[in-house]
Amino acid sequence: MLQWLRSYRREALAGDVGAGFIVAMMMIPQGMAYALVAGLPPVAGLYASILPPIIYAMFGSSMTQSVGPMAIVALMTGAIITPLAHGSPGLHAVLAGQLALIAGVVLLLCGLLRMGFLAGFFSRPVMSGFTVGSSLVIVHGQLKPLLGASFPHMHLPSAALGLGAIVLLVLARLYLSPLLQRCGMGAGKADIASKLAPMLVVLGATALVAMFGLAGQGVAVTGAVPSGLPQLNLATSSQHWYALLKPGLLIGFIIFLISMSAAQTLAQKRNEKLVSNHELIGLGAANIASMASGGFPVTGSLSRSAVNFAAGAVTPLASIICAVLLGLALIAPTGWLALMPLPVLAATIIVAVLGMLELDTLRTAWRFDRADALAWAVTCIGVLVLGIEAGVVVGVVLSMGTLIWRASRPHIAVLGRIAGTEHFRNIERYPAETQPEMLMLRVDANLFFGNVEAVTERVEDELRTHPTARDLLLVMSAVNSIDTTALFALSELNASLKRRGIGLHLAEVKGPVMDRLRDSSLPDILNGKIFLSTAIAADFLHSRKKETP
Repeated sequence: MLQWLRSYRREALAGDVGAGFIVAMMMIPQGMAYALVAGLPPVAGLYASILPPIIYAMFGSSMTQSVGPMAIVALMTGAIITPLAHGSPGLHAVLAGQLALIAGVVLLLCGLLRMGFLAGFFSRPVMSGFTVGSSLVIVHGQLKPLLGASFPHMHLPSAALGLGAIVLLVLARLYLSPLLQRCGMGAGKADIASKLAPMLVVLGATALVAMFGLAGQGVAVTGAVPSGLPQLNLATSSQHWYALLKPGLLIGFIIFLISMSAAQTLAQKRNEKLVSNHELIGLGAANIASMASGGFPVTGSLSRSAVNFAAGAVTPLASIICAVLLGLALIAPTGWLALMPLPVLAATIIVAVLGMLELDTLRTAWRFDRADALAWAVTCIGVLVLGIEAGVVVGVVLSMGTLIWRASRPHIAVLGRIAGTEHFRNIERYPAETQPEMLMLRVDANLFFGNVEAVTERVEDELRTHPTARDLLLVMSAVNSIDTTALFALSELNASLKRRGIGLHLAEVKGPVMDRLRDSSLPDILNGKIFLSTAIAADFLHSRKKETP
């Protein structure tokens, strides 16, 4: 906790202050826009951007992670609580906070129980498919606010503001940084300056609304934004605890995955070490803080964290400074925030999430592993057709299913000796020599209940292919564990081979596996020997064959 503060260096202050200011300028329109995605008043996005990053800075392990509202989490929040709120704005806000509380408690408990390893159960193709599907859902949901009404009946002033904002934001994303660099600005500063384009576009559109009275002409605006810091909020709905429990578990899982992805990407650039269990605790505490301050579920954002990183952030002090500046913005008069046009906020959301529509993962998976590409496609379609919550479940099931499917079909190689050496290799890949009386198989997986049947079937297939084999040598160099089911299967295989006059031998059994085998009866009943190496086994069995008349 606060280890970074104990060793804080004065020379890091300038970078942290500058990054805090820049991210705060991003967070004002972004936080308000993401609150709208969640179906909440815009000010809830600012509330969720003040206390949570401060609390995360106390417990998290990432030095440059920016914690706050995020598009996908906001979308999930809205999708979960809207059917339960029945159109009541007050209940909607209560349920949003309650969802953040459940997700926060789940994350906190997982961190305390050291369950950070769970992040590995959601494959990258599945996560990418989920992100792309969610981004498309967000874009579709923002079309009506962007145009002021459904497409055939669009409100022209609203559509002009919204579509014009999209054009400006896209142009800024593509050309503003190169233009600033041609004007003499450094590449790093130009990239950072281009990230402030959404704030400038929103400010310009707000000025147009005020100058021409566009709110009176039907352009939707954010409306009155309460001034002052968020008040302590502990309100919950007792009748909705059960309904929110499973969605809270899912959204907590997604919060952790998204945040870890962002934090790991930045940590690698600075050779920093992340502690996944500390991340769980930090994110859990941040979400509890969000509930207590009138916000909704929050997570780390890769795009915002990247800006924080590029702007010079060295420590979490940058996030604390950002939160303080947002708090000051709420203490100051907030009348100008009330005139922010919703079509322009919708445009900022659309342009932001369009940047998440990356297809590189799909292309790589298609070339490298079609099963992963299928998982990507099914997850993306699942989100679009079944909804966000069901899409998460589909992704988790696919990740686990792919893992089990691969583990149940281990690679098994027939080995032969490379002439003149003590090296043994797969005969399908190398010109290796085999002996007709000896069959050597290398099992490239742990042996457990899910794959041992496939292993024994492959052994029998190979014995039928090598009818002259009198000895079967299983090379166990890749086997790190053997469970009880696999132990029984090996014993049964041993008995079957013994009846057929075939010896069963083991080689290169790892120490921990051998320790477990000694606790069983297999070494005593084995119809063969256990050898230190494949070379020793091959020489012994070959010489024994020569001695046999």
